Amino acid sequence: MDIPTIPDQMFLLLVLVILAVVLIIVVFQWKSMSKSKNSILILEKEIELKKMSMVEKDIESKRLMDNPIPMPKEQQDNLSAIRQSTTEARSRVGYLHSEINERLARLEAETEQRKLEKMLTEIEEKEKKLQKMNDKK
Repeated sequence: MDIPTIPDQMFLLLVLVILAVVLIIVVFQWKSMSKSKNSILILEKEIELKKMSMVEKDIESKRLMDNPIPMPKEQQDNLSAIRQSTTEARSRVGYLHSEINERLARLEAETEQRKLEKMLTEIEEKEKKLQKMNDKK
């Protein structure tokens, strides 16, 4: 049996083609990895910038709260009235919320009591029937 042999030049050509394909694949993978690393770095920087922006806005709002802008008496009175009405509305909401919770709890308790009373009367009726049946025996 003769096994056909590949000439040396063909073998080298085949090896070179395979190496070239592998090299091309490696280069493309390396490029895509570097692009993804760059994308991640860019996203990290954007997040950092957003955090810094949020901190700056927070500091600015705190500064404005600490150093109120002088307002005319009329505007101060309007602002005080708004704050007062907001406080009153919150207290009314809190009261109504508490009242609703209390009424709901009472309603649940009354419903439970009715159920238990009904069950008690049913049990008593069944006991009476059993007692009658036992008396007949």
